Amino acid sequence: MSEQSNIAPPLWLLAEVTYRCPLHCVFCYNPLNYAGNKKELSTEQWKDVLREARKLGAAQLGFSGGEPLLRDDLEELIGEAHQLGFYTNLITSGIGLTEERIARMKELGLDHIQLSFQDSTKEMNDFLSSTKTFDLKSRVAKLIKKYDYPMVLNVVLHRYNLDHVGRIIEMAVEMGVEYLELANTQYYGWGMVNREQLMPTREQLERAEAIVNEYRAKLGNKLRLLFVVPDYFEDKPKACMNGWGSVFLAVAADGAALPCHAAQSLPGLKFPNVTEETLRDIWYNSEAFNRFRGYGWMKEPCRTCPDKEKDFGGCRCQAYALTGDPENADPVCGKSPQHEDVKKIVLQGRNRPVEEKPLVFRNDANSLRFAAESARQERDKVT
Repeated sequence: MSEQSNIAPPLWLLAEVTYRCPLHCVFCYNPLNYAGNKKELSTEQWKDVLREARKLGAAQLGFSGGEPLLRDDLEELIGEAHQLGFYTNLITSGIGLTEERIARMKELGLDHIQLSFQDSTKEMNDFLSSTKTFDLKSRVAKLIKKYDYPMVLNVVLHRYNLDHVGRIIEMAVEMGVEYLELANTQYYGWGMVNREQLMPTREQLERAEAIVNEYRAKLGNKLRLLFVVPDYFEDKPKACMNGWGSVFLAVAADGAALPCHAAQSLPGLKFPNVTEETLRDIWYNSEAFNRFRGYGWMKEPCRTCPDKEKDFGGCRCQAYALTGDPENADPVCGKSPQHEDVKKIVLQGRNRPVEEKPLVFRNDANSLRFAAESARQERDKVT
C-alpha cells in the first residue's frame, strides 16, 4: 500500500508503557490475558516511538498503563517528550508518586496529572481496587496541588458507587479539584467480564445525573463536572475515538500499535508492532488502521445513515462484543437491528441482587486463567 494523502496525521498518542499495576480494578480496560505477555518496550524503543509520533504530527501524549509509575524510566521518557514538544499527561492511580518523583517530573516538564479514585470512602475505594490505597491517594492529591498542577480527578462509576456521586463530588471540592470526570463504566476488558455486576439500573443513573446537575448549578466554574453516560443507556452511539484511525494512536506495552485501547479484542486483525514497522507506515498503510477508516466498510443501516459523519458507526469493539461482527452497527444505536438486545441487558439489572455473582478482580492469576481459556478455544477451532 502507498501512503494515503486523504488521511490526517494522529493528534493524540497514548503510551501504555506497562500493563503491570498494583491495583486490581474490576472495570480495568486492559486485556484479560495481559499476564501472559511480559514484554515491554525498552527506554530507547519508547523514545523512538515518541520521536516518530511527534514527526507524524502528534501533539498530545498520555503516559498510561497499567500503572506507568512502575516504570523506573518514566521520568526519562517525560523529559524526552517535553523536549520533543508534546503536551504531556500522566494518567495514574497515584501509587508510587512520591514527592521526590513529582518534583523531578515538574522539573522535566510534565504538564498534567490525572489521578484516579474508586470512591469517596476508604472502604469502597479499597474494596473496588482490592488494595488499601485510599489514604495514599489522598496524600498524592495533596502533592499534586502542592506542585501547582491542574487538579484533575477521574472516578469510574457503576452499580456499586453511583449512589455515592454526591459524596464523590464533595470529596473533590474538599481536595480542590478543578476538573472531575465521572466516567460510567465502558464494557471492555475486565468491565465486560463483570458487566452483570457493574451494570446500574436506569433509576440509579437518572438520580446520579440529577445530582450532578444540581452541583453544576451550585458550584459553577469552581469545579468542572463531566458526566459520561454509559453507552447501553443511550440510543445514539458515541463517535468512538472520533473515528477509527482518525486522531488517536495507542502503543501497547509490548509495542503493538492500536487504533483504540480495546482494539485487540477484535478477531481477524493483526496489529503491527513498532519494533518491526515505522509508525508512519503503520498509521498510513497498515491493514489494521485502514480496516474501519472512512465509510466504505459500513453495512446498513450505517451506510446510508445521515449521522455516519458524526458517529462513524459507533464503536467497533462494542459491535463485536454484542453482535459477534465488528462491521455491524453499534447496537447502542436505536437504528441497529440488535438494539433490543442492549435494552434487555439494561432491564436484566433492575432487580438483580448485587451478591448474585462474585466480581472477578484484575490480577495475574485471573489473567493467566483467561489466557489459558483463550488458548484452549483456539485449539478447539483447529481440531
